[in-house]
Amino acid sequence: MEAVHGFNGHSFAVFLHIVLFAYWLGGDVGVYYASRYILKSDLGPEARAVSTKIMHGVDIAPRVSLVLFLPSGITLMAAGPLGDEFFVKGWLLVLVWVCGLAWLAVSLIDYRGGNTPMARFSQKADLIVRYSLSVGLVAIAIYTMVATDPFGVDTNPKWLGAKVAAYGLCIFCGVMIRRQLVPFGPAFGKLVTAGSTPEVEKAILGSIRRCEPWVYGIWTLVLVAALLGVVKPGSTAF
Repeated sequence: MEAVHGFNGHSFAVFLHIVLFAYWLGGDVGVYYASRYILKSDLGPEARAVSTKIMHGVDIAPRVSLVLFLPSGITLMAAGPLGDEFFVKGWLLVLVWVCGLAWLAVSLIDYRGGNTPMARFSQKADLIVRYSLSVGLVAIAIYTMVATDPFGVDTNPKWLGAKVAAYGLCIFCGVMIRRQLVPFGPAFGKLVTAGSTPEVEKAILGSIRRCEPWVYGIWTLVLVAALLGVVKPGSTAF
């Protein structure tokens, strides 16, 4: 008789991971599409300002998804075939989610913007977390891919190391996008208050164009991470 599988913890972890993947990539594409209208110098400042509001509003989806992708991925590992060998479970898994939600809160405060002490603190804290995770996750990924039995796991989880590396590099790409957008705010402010000039258009165009390689990098890395999660090349776990 064929076994009937119900909706359990592992199923929920898979579902959450898929939802986050869809909103991350889909929201990122929406932000990119809105940015195309900001570059149209033939549009008036009001129309381009609406595009920035749309871009900012849609950006909430990839921002939330990127942050929750880490605790949801760890939950998926704990609830899946690697669960018996995975050391992050029980209270450690709860701690992962507490830290993930704390990071999300900091990221959302930074998302709201403003020039308050809390906003400035959140921006710095969010950047520190992102830089730290970028370095830490890539280091863990490299170890997982080169060690024989990384962390005592003997099911050849090199695919998982590659997926962690892709996620860590996604975080780094996002930080680089922020760096490239630094000139955008002042330039767009001049556009709204004083109108279009060649200097303003050049600053806006240059800022967004410099972001594009990092945006394409995120799209590629997210797709690679999704493919690795589905195929699990080389894994001996069942």
